[in-house]
Amino acid sequence: MHWHKRLAVAGVAGAVALTASACAGGQVRGAGGTPGPSESAAATGGAAPKQNDATFVYSPNLGVVTDWDPATSYSNEIVAMSNIYEGLTRYNAETKKPEPRLATEWSSAKDGKEWTFKLRQGVKFHTGKPLDAEAAKKAIERTIKMNGGPAYIWSAVDTIEAVDPATLKFTLKYATPLDLVSSAGYAAYIYDVDGVDKDGKKDGGTGPYTIDQWQKGKETELTLKAYEGYWGGWKPEQYKKVAFRVTPQLTTAWQLLQRGEVNFVQRLNPQLFEQAGMTQGVQVKQTPSFQNLLVLFNTESGPTKSAEVRQALQLAIDYDGLAAALKGAGVKSSGLVPQGLLGHVAGMEPKQDLAKAQELLQSAGYGPDNEELKLKLTYAQGDDDQKLLVTLLSSALKNVNVAVEAKPMAWEAQWDLGKKKGQDVFVMYWYPDYADAYSWFLNVFRSKDQPEFNLSYLKDAEIDKAIDSLPELTATDQLKADQVYADLQKKIIQEKAAVAVPYVQTYQRALTADVKGYVDNPAYPNVVFFYDLSR
Repeated sequence: MHWHKRLAVAGVAGAVALTASACAGGQVRGAGGTPGPSESAAATGGAAPKQNDATFVYSPNLGVVTDWDPATSYSNEIVAMSNIYEGLTRYNAETKKPEPRLATEWSSAKDGKEWTFKLRQGVKFHTGKPLDAEAAKKAIERTIKMNGGPAYIWSAVDTIEAVDPATLKFTLKYATPLDLVSSAGYAAYIYDVDGVDKDGKKDGGTGPYTIDQWQKGKETELTLKAYEGYWGGWKPEQYKKVAFRVTPQLTTAWQLLQRGEVNFVQRLNPQLFEQAGMTQGVQVKQTPSFQNLLVLFNTESGPTKSAEVRQALQLAIDYDGLAAALKGAGVKSSGLVPQGLLGHVAGMEPKQDLAKAQELLQSAGYGPDNEELKLKLTYAQGDDDQKLLVTLLSSALKNVNVAVEAKPMAWEAQWDLGKKKGQDVFVMYWYPDYADAYSWFLNVFRSKDQPEFNLSYLKDAEIDKAIDSLPELTATDQLKADQVYADLQKKIIQEKAAVAVPYVQTYQRALTADVKGYVDNPAYPNVVFFYDLSR
């Protein structure tokens, strides 16, 4: 979704272009423990910490919220929702394991088909209702019933039982790592089912922040405020106010950051990032992500229905030139699954081969001596990296008599057109819903009657069957799962030529120097966990 997925997903948005450690920010939590209140000034022998009255300003390049419902939200709003809502667990990117959130401990039995979670005591929803097992059960059952884009994460669940107010028991249809599933960035939220408001006036979360004001389409689109009754408690130095200020132009975001008007820019272009690293009052952070760029080819209709044309397009991309121009903001992909996740395959890096591309085009009836081939391509408006890919590809193809009509679009418009099959090439980011590769295959490449994110419109029963076997294999036989992932990537990329995967993003963030405790967590793309920060 991402901010482009959705944001792509942005990724999930525009970078859906579209995807922080729970222990950052000077708070140490034991398993299931809660942070203690600030030590008093007398006990520490120093002055009491100063109250932080500042608003933390996050500057995304695209609109923040497309869907306020925690059951169905599947786009850029992850950056806000992850601070308003919580799941049973949260993935820790450093230990590569889920850790306690609303559940303090959990266990599984019957070969991974039965899971029991113990709930944290004393948690209140923002509606004032207490969190208990019955409320958590209702939330997950509502998410499953609504069956929105991300609800598939719960597809293994057969029944949920509130054994007692503090105990939630799941019985599964097949083995699945439910502790990992419940750390997902989408659809894993536990919420008060009566507190859902699609207009963004209120929310039913348990997180540290609650909605202050939402104004769709305004530059400062969303402001959040501290939920004073948060179970984790508050310290004076934490940020109690947060604003999302939408700044489509990177140069503008960079100027605002230097002036201290915004505190966080999720992505600068390589030149500005380099400059930021040498600018007083600014700090930079760089982290490998689970977010990659997908160039999806329409396998169903138009000129790209020909496999030869699709293979030619794969070979026309200047992967090395692109990686060099990104100057560290992206590394060449090897297959569909980024490093750090089960299913990553080494040695599948793509290479440009224009001579071979021309041969393939020629045999499909295109190329220099034939009629010009016209292709419609869509990509995310305001995304410099995607624009660079499009520029390099268009100029390479021009030499072989292929004209690319490239259209930068706002994510929602691009996605709507994709669902109507209105383009030959669809460029977007993807990242997983939880730290597992299944999301790419189920969402992007499994057959669907109505396309959602499978914007290559691939339909292949054998591929579908292999995809469907993944969750259970991941829980019971990881070596076999790894092999199925490898085979699927060869089929989808090499045999079907449904996609080209130029690079995996490296997150390059810029923050004002006064922000303490920021840690990037690639399992929650572009999310800043504001509660973990202090000034």
